[in-house]
Amino acid sequence: MSARTIENLPIGQLHSWPRNARTHSRKQIRQIAESIRRFGFTNPVLIDGENRILAGHGRVEAAQELGMATAPCLRVDHLSPAEKRAYVLADNKLALNAGWDEELLALELKELMEADIEFDISVTGFSIAEVDQLVEGLAPEEAGDPADDRLPDPDDVPSRCGLGDIWRLGPHRLVCGDSLDPAVVSALMEGEKAEMVFTDPPYNVAIDGNVSGLGKIRHREFAMASGEMTRDQFVTSCPRLLPISLRRVRTARSTSSAWTGGTWARCWRRGPRIIPSSRI
Repeated sequence: MSARTIENLPIGQLHSWPRNARTHSRKQIRQIAESIRRFGFTNPVLIDGENRILAGHGRVEAAQELGMATAPCLRVDHLSPAEKRAYVLADNKLALNAGWDEELLALELKELMEADIEFDISVTGFSIAEVDQLVEGLAPEEAGDPADDRLPDPDDVPSRCGLGDIWRLGPHRLVCGDSLDPAVVSALMEGEKAEMVFTDPPYNVAIDGNVSGLGKIRHREFAMASGEMTRDQFVTSCPRLLPISLRRVRTARSTSSAWTGGTWARCWRRGPRIIPSSRI
């Protein structure tokens, strides 16, 4: 391919690509303008034989913002109409597909911040908040081996809690047992009445394939409603807890109940009755 010449053309002679899908905010145009002001117009606008912009719409708008009369252009006239359309998309999308080595990026920004520069660091396109966040990420981690903080495998340590155990946590009580068992709930409440009850029933969604799975820890399936029920079975099973809960809630003329995202709320205070429902 032969060498091409950079042409300085009047901005008024340049035409936007008719179906340019790339958009530029006013903030970005100002950032591009500041880059041109500081570093110069280092990246020419690509145009076809009819002076239509293939790449550089933002640079042209920024040049207008700066009051420039001309812009450096590189003419690309060897592409077919279809290739031009594809290139306009590729020029914008391929840049978005790139990533960052965040440690190197943070080091570059940190050293620029510490250098005696005569321009604002935001000329790089990164806001002060973004720079601060990246630089703060360079702080050294705490000493020690992270493996030392790993919780032991439950099968490798003796159990300290068994079914039926009731733990006193200050003014609170915690029971290890089946909340669907009236005897378990009765032992927990010890004759007291609650003013409100919150429960978190399972969603009938299997743990396997839906929860975690990215690390070494593998969560076990729930004892029930872990994907093995049909929709009708699941909807029918959801209210099973309510009769047990109601016997442990202070009586009132009416109660209200709601189920949002799998959490029941039962309150003795007067309120509208909400019919529970579920979706699988």
